[in-house]
Formats: sequence, C-alpha cells, structure tokens
Amino acid sequence: MSRKNIKSFMKNTSLHVANMNRLLYITKSDVLTDYIHADPIGITIITNKVSQQSDMAIINNYVKSLNDINSLQVDEPHLPKSKSYLKIIGIPFFPHANSQERLTPNDIKTILKQNHIFDNILLTSKPRVIKVSPKSDMSIVWLDIWDVQSSSNTKMLINRCFNVSNYIAAIRGANMNPSVLQCKNCWKWGHTTFSCRIQGAKCVKCNGPHKSEHHQEFGWCCKANDKINLPRLETKKGEPCLHSFKCLNCHGDHLADSNQCLFWCHRFNREWHQRKYAEICENRSKSTHSEANDATHQ
Repeated sequence: MSRKNIKSFMKNTSLHVANMNRLLYITKSDVLTDYIHADPIGITIITNKVSQQSDMAIINNYVKSLNDINSLQVDEPHLPKSKSYLKIIGIPFFPHANSQERLTPNDIKTILKQNHIFDNILLTSKPRVIKVSPKSDMSIVWLDIWDVQSSSNTKMLINRCFNVSNYIAAIRGANMNPSVLQCKNCWKWGHTTFSCRIQGAKCVKCNGPHKSEHHQEFGWCCKANDKINLPRLETKKGEPCLHSFKCLNCHGDHLADSNQCLFWCHRFNREWHQRKYAEICENRSKSTHSEANDATHQ
C-alpha cells in the first residue's frame, strides 16, 4: 500500500474497525477486528482469531471500496508468516542405482517439485540430509518451511506419504533442529566460543596455544630447526605456512574448521556428535588405563 493510501486510511480507524466487523458479522464469521496498526510499508489489521481466506477477502474488498483509497495500489492481504519444521523419512541415502552418490539438497528439491502435496510450499532454507545412523543406508531429510500462525501448511503435510521411486517416504513433524555449534576458541564441537572453558586459545591448524592468526609467529612448524634428521627452514614473514596437519577432531587431512571434516558433515546430527565424543572419551580412558598398567608392571 502506498504512503498516501496509508495516510488516508488511518484518518478514521475506529470507523473502519466498526464497518469491517459489521461486514464480518453479516457473513456469520467468528473473526472480529480489534485494532489497526500502520507502518511505513503498509497496514496491519489485528483480529481476535486467525483469519480465513474468506475473512481476508471481505476486509480486502472493504479497503478497496473506500473513496479516498487508490485500489490499484492496495496489495493483496496475507497472514503473518512463521517457520515450521518437518522431517522426511524413508528415502535412501544412496538413491541412485549402482552408485555411491549421496542424496543431496538439490535431489530433495527435485523430489518436492514432482509431488503435488508440496504445491505452494516454500522452503525457508536448503533441505538438510543426514544418515539415520552410521551403518544405515537410509536418510532423514529436515525441511524448514514458511507457514502461517495456525500452522495450516504443517498440519496438511504431517503423516502424509508419497512415492520416491520404489520407496514410500513419510512426513513427520519436527522441532527446530539447529546445528551443533563449533567453538572458535578451542575448535571443539558442542559449545559456543563464549562458554569455552579452556584458558587462552588454540590454533585451528597446529592446535598450539596461540590464536590462529598468530600461527606463523608462534607455530613450531614455522620455526627453523637444524637438530632433526630433516632440518626445517623458517617460514619467511609474509609467506603462508605450507605444512600440513591432521584435524584435531576427526584426524583427517584438513583444518579443524574445514567442511570436509566428519564433524562438520554431521553438524545437524546432535546424536552423532554425542556418540562420537563418547567413543573418544572411552578410547582415551582405555589408553590411560593401559599406560597405568604398563607402569605398574615395570
């Protein structure tokens, strides 16, 4: 709605509220207009209940019928939007026959377009695909969709089934599924930078007790050392460090904040993270116990 229309409409809001309520009452609607609020981009009509399409049509026709309103500059009314969360189960993690290609967000978008039950459903972000478990060949797909406050889109989809090739996929409701956070101080997963308990900071590359941006200045790999079998030259100031390290989380050939890391790939799977850290703690405990036994025997 144009600013001129907004200004004209807001001159007598109490009359508009009374007139809209009269029209709604005539159609035997349970909806009543409480008050009208204006902002620079339009007007908001607050009602006692969630309006249906028929209620919005009555209000829209009333606004456009006013003499001092330019109907060509009146936008179609719509309900406030919110996010709803769904998950789809029953789709293979490797959907292509005789191939190890994983199910991708683009594959999911194509599947949604091919099924009529997702008509008029808008995603708020890319679908997220994870394995049901490390040894499973099935996936869980997380969807965030735009919805109205009554959650009508979600209610329409929950418990519906649809075909994906020879499989039957099912839609379930879900809670908000935020990703597992990675601390930018110690580079471990599962807590924020501000709640990190270690003193100081760790380097994302060498895991040394210094900030990542100071790696070349304090990192042992960039210091000259002629006392080892293969003497190491000092990395010249201004030149990048060319030494390679293992990820401190998964021990892969990448940095701890790389998107190649297994922890990053499972960042939306909190259970995987909890299971992985439990395994790490168990292995560490076994190693400590074994070293203690060796020391006792000596």
